[in-house]
Amino acid sequence: MVRHILTNRTFLLLLFFVNLAGTIYGYIWYGGQLAITPDIFLIFVPDSPTASLFFTIFLLFYLLGKNSPYIEALAIVTLFKYGVWAVVMNLLTLVVNGDLPWQGYMLIASHGAMAIQGLLYAPFYQIKMRHLVVAGIWTLHNDVIDYVFGMMPIYSSLTMYMREIGYFTFWLSVASILIAYYFTIKKNTWHRELDN
Repeated sequence: MVRHILTNRTFLLLLFFVNLAGTIYGYIWYGGQLAITPDIFLIFVPDSPTASLFFTIFLLFYLLGKNSPYIEALAIVTLFKYGVWAVVMNLLTLVVNGDLPWQGYMLIASHGAMAIQGLLYAPFYQIKMRHLVVAGIWTLHNDVIDYVFGMMPIYSSLTMYMREIGYFTFWLSVASILIAYYFTIKKNTWHRELDN
């Protein structure tokens, strides 16, 4: 039943346009930070919209009957990582400030959905170890850019916790890579062994 919904062309088109709109909105949301970001770091700053861009590209390829394993690996790792990260940061903001504007709750819902959708489509990815290695390098390198060079997303009320957030983010990256491995490469290996 779930597989039928996930592969339904109408549902896929709806998901594609929702993710496309969310990606565009995300880049607009980062506009202020991008305006003060050195050019060399621009590609690494808008984390969540770039993650949803990877998934949007995956959906486009899938609708065309094609696979894009490097994009798929980048999508599953970064969607889970930044989906969970944004949920945690907004909840932390709520704890620190004592309240959260409606946009914060919208971000919790949308980023939670990001993390889930990346995992839901795991059975359709054609990821091999080399694809996951590239996605892992991209993800960990992004952490270096964010927390060594100071390009992390701006949450003004959380500034005093940047070292702790950087530490949490590194291990979230590791967990995201391992989860992507489990849901793609490991499960596919099991399925092949069962078929034999």
